[in-house]
Amino acid sequence: MKKYLAFIFGLFFTLQFSAQKVFSVDYQSQADVKVFVVKYESQADLKVHKVDYQSQAEGNEGKWFFVKYSSQADKKIYFVDYESQADLKIFFVKYRSQAGWKKKEKKQLMY
Repeated sequence: MKKYLAFIFGLFFTLQFSAQKVFSVDYQSQADVKVFVVKYESQADLKVHKVDYQSQAEGNEGKWFFVKYSSQADKKIYFVDYESQADLKIFFVKYRSQAGWKKKEKKQLMY
């Protein structure tokens, strides 16, 4: 029973605090997720806010901290030139409270 509870707790912890430290790679082949920045909020799968500190980038709710080195990142992203090439469409928002998923079916991309 203790092992089962430890497993559930570990899984919960991992899902709650994963994949918001991102690194922008130079080549598409290096990326975990291909991203396109849309012009309008209504076109986005995810509204992203760039946070100033790593500690603010908790959970999978669009609060991204861009790290300096790829080894520090939870996810490596590549910004594509065309919407049709993207796995995920994002829109950058000004305030942290605006960040979040618009299309929950894409949420697994950032775990």
